[in-house]
Amino acid sequence: MTVENISVNKSLGGWHKQYSHDSKTLNCAMRFAIYLPPQASNGEKVPVLYWLSGLTCSDENFMQKSGIQRIAAELGIAIVAPDTSPRGDDVADDEGYDLGKGAGFYVNATQAPWNRHYRMYDYVVNELPDLIETMFPVTNKRSIAGHSMGGHGALVIALRNTDAYQSVSAFSPISNPINCPWGKKAFAAYLGRNTANWAQYDASLLMRQASHFVPALVDQGDADDFLVEQLKPEMLKAAAQVNRYPLELNYREGYDHSYYFISSFIENHLRFHAKYLTK
Repeated sequence: MTVENISVNKSLGGWHKQYSHDSKTLNCAMRFAIYLPPQASNGEKVPVLYWLSGLTCSDENFMQKSGIQRIAAELGIAIVAPDTSPRGDDVADDEGYDLGKGAGFYVNATQAPWNRHYRMYDYVVNELPDLIETMFPVTNKRSIAGHSMGGHGALVIALRNTDAYQSVSAFSPISNPINCPWGKKAFAAYLGRNTANWAQYDASLLMRQASHFVPALVDQGDADDFLVEQLKPEMLKAAAQVNRYPLELNYREGYDHSYYFISSFIENHLRFHAKYLTK
């Protein structure tokens, strides 16, 4: 596998690095960012929090805007942020911001032309962690988090792979995608019109049916413009109540869908994950 280091920046005693590599899963070059805390330079292997970003984002938005490096440096946790979709001239795309490049939705597409490249679920669950654990001084202890589309991805991945993740958290996740416009559009394109195939990527349905639990934290701003039509956290809450799932769901007064919201509460999330990653 060809892996190219694109950039290196020292931050809070650790290192933020960007890499490009040839992905066999996605059949294209992919980019990811990693923050290695100071402990990783001192001979320690550290656990990893994987972060999945939302629509139109890349590996850069969260790493540059969230301020997570300060807490990660203190706690000794590496942060890995992949891109949100396949990229490249031969990768299928759409004119809308909510389908195609920048909108992979963390599913394995089954429909042409998307199925050649859009296999973000397998990439995040298998290929990327294998690469990270081979290249960097990290342990195999993982947690996962995300925002909006990435919050959907993080919840789905943790709920379907309970043995691989210590904890999961999300900001403003698309909680019930089979019943919202963003989800219906993406799932119809990537997975086909048979809605029975959509359920495996719906966090509310998965949480309702779960038999093994990964501790979950969700924060939702009550001034989020997408709250009612797209996000539907009440469906996630109902699923947790039915199944007695260990979900902490917080509504944050006055907060919207932006990185101002994420940066306000990211410390809470990383300390939540540290309880499970560093014990």
